[in-house]
Amino acid sequence: MVQTSARLLALLSLLQLRREWTGPELAERLEVGPRTIRRDIDKLRSLGYPVEAAPGVAGGYRLGAGGELPPLLLDDAEAVAVAVGLRTAASGSIAGIEETSMRALLKLQQVLPSRLRRRVSALGDATSTFPGAGPQIDPDLLTDLADACRDRARIRFSYVARDERASHRTAEPAAVVHSGHRWYVVAFDLDRDDWRTFRIDRIRGRLRQDGRGARRTVPGGDPAAYVQGQLRRQHETDSAAAPGRLRLGLTAAAARRRIPARYASVEADGHEACVVTTAGPWSRSFLVWMATLDAPMEVLAPPEMAQAARSIVTRLAGAA
Repeated sequence: MVQTSARLLALLSLLQLRREWTGPELAERLEVGPRTIRRDIDKLRSLGYPVEAAPGVAGGYRLGAGGELPPLLLDDAEAVAVAVGLRTAASGSIAGIEETSMRALLKLQQVLPSRLRRRVSALGDATSTFPGAGPQIDPDLLTDLADACRDRARIRFSYVARDERASHRTAEPAAVVHSGHRWYVVAFDLDRDDWRTFRIDRIRGRLRQDGRGARRTVPGGDPAAYVQGQLRRQHETDSAAAPGRLRLGLTAAAARRRIPARYASVEADGHEACVVTTAGPWSRSFLVWMATLDAPMEVLAPPEMAQAARSIVTRLAGAA
């Protein structure tokens, strides 16, 4: 049995080495008879390798498409799941992975049996994707963070928080979590002596390892549930924030034509200006939206919105 298995591997190696072999050539190289070669070819085919027979007395053989890798032992549902995963990756939350995902999908189709190949091809023909609106992250940074989680390494990095304040962090990462929109790393922040959730797209510069960290377990034991809880609490805090008020150098009538009432109310402030008040808590997207109206703008309240406006102006000025 061992001798037969070794001969099958040697035969497969020869078929990968050259485009086409005759039966006598293979028999001579493996020091067996032509009938043994035919039996071994049949065994390779039964294992899923697409060995094609060329017509003629010499009985030529060659390895068909999909023969560079061993056959993938996937059932229908598993093959479709892998294809969906690759197509989802191609929508692009990780920078530069789109083309790689499509190449992997093509290779998957080549090594699948014809029946599954038809199903996966049908999925591709019927499915369209468009780039996500969320931020993209560096794949090297993502893998470095995953390595640090695996190795329990202590890391140092620069981080930009929601209020645009930059800081240097020293942490022990425990898990990487994808919410379906953004990527997060759950880590124990050594400077703050507490667990923190960091958005990976807000990590700046190079990740630096700083020795070995402690073995830690994410609160609750489920990193995804922990991140979900943190995001829920953040949303509740944001919802309790004060409405935003600002003065625009537009007439109230002109502002109302451009600002839907469901988002904000508009009150006249003299003949050439108006005061805009958000229908709910203020947000950075509201500030950016007001700036696109191309009118003089003054933030009235709350102070946090005024600070956010100054931060945005500083960043834009630095980009010019």
